[in-house]
Amino acid sequence: MLIPPMLHRFGRAVLETDAKGCTLGSREIDPHIELFKAFGATVSGASGNVVIEAPREAQAISHWLDYASVTTTENFIMCALSAQGRSRLVNAACEPHVQELCTFLSALGVTLTGTGTSTLTVDGGIPLTPATHSFEEDFHEVATFLALSAMTGGDMRIRNGVPHHFPLLDRTFAKFGVTVEHADGWSRVSARTQEIQRPFTAHMLPKVEAAPWPYVPADLLPIFIALGACTSGSMLYWNKVYEGALGWSSELAKFGVQTVLCDPHRLITLGSLTLSPAEVESPYIIRVAIALLMVACAVPGRSTILNADPIRRAHPRFAENLRALGADVEWVGTRQSD
Repeated sequence: MLIPPMLHRFGRAVLETDAKGCTLGSREIDPHIELFKAFGATVSGASGNVVIEAPREAQAISHWLDYASVTTTENFIMCALSAQGRSRLVNAACEPHVQELCTFLSALGVTLTGTGTSTLTVDGGIPLTPATHSFEEDFHEVATFLALSAMTGGDMRIRNGVPHHFPLLDRTFAKFGVTVEHADGWSRVSARTQEIQRPFTAHMLPKVEAAPWPYVPADLLPIFIALGACTSGSMLYWNKVYEGALGWSSELAKFGVQTVLCDPHRLITLGSLTLSPAEVESPYIIRVAIALLMVACAVPGRSTILNADPIRRAHPRFAENLRALGADVEWVGTRQSD
């Protein structure tokens, strides 16, 4: 998202090819490049980097994405702000954080329609005005602590000002026998059976399908896998976004969890209430490191999560917050800032 502002201000941006993100499989930048070109930018390679150059005054475009990419949608919005005229995007992502960006920009005076839908229009070239914005609670974090509460049997109240984003997540929790309630800006687990609920279609496994919003977000699938690992019964998980995001399931076996990796996109857990502590190794995936830590918190005894540093990217004070809730958790190694 820094590239569009840099193009507007400097006319040039350089993207280093060794930029690092979660290891979820092959991840392309073509949708971003196509978008920048549509707004008139030129893209070339230099010293192994990607160089993007753009005219100072871009013109509005109408663009249709290959798939609903969150960051490509956000890049479209940022590019459209400085383009002259009304730009339109079809197959836009509509995740809550995209919606919040749209809400913030609208408060600044941007004429923007289609927030929360798959088609966005943005009127560019309009001066912005100051505004005050309060960030919404991160639904990823709210769901994570709800799952952790269910797994450990604790009673947590999690601040949540966006319960309107949770109907499908609440129904997904219910598949694991977890009842979530929302009241007065807070969310909590009000009941749990510790048993996966059978679907009405009795010959099929219950399943959690993860895909772009308004599906269950793929980033939350590891959280539900961790919950299923500690719940009696079988569950099928289907990641429709990433082909390299489920290989860590072998680490669950070290806790005693039985899993079946059907293919790169589908995993079955056969959950158990009698798991054992273990030393496990996390790939460089934020939610997986958190999921392994969640299982460790739910299993009596001392467990160790190796390569857990990705947690700090999304939750800098995660260990401290867990300690405040009564967990016995600590960082070990050279970095112990929290």
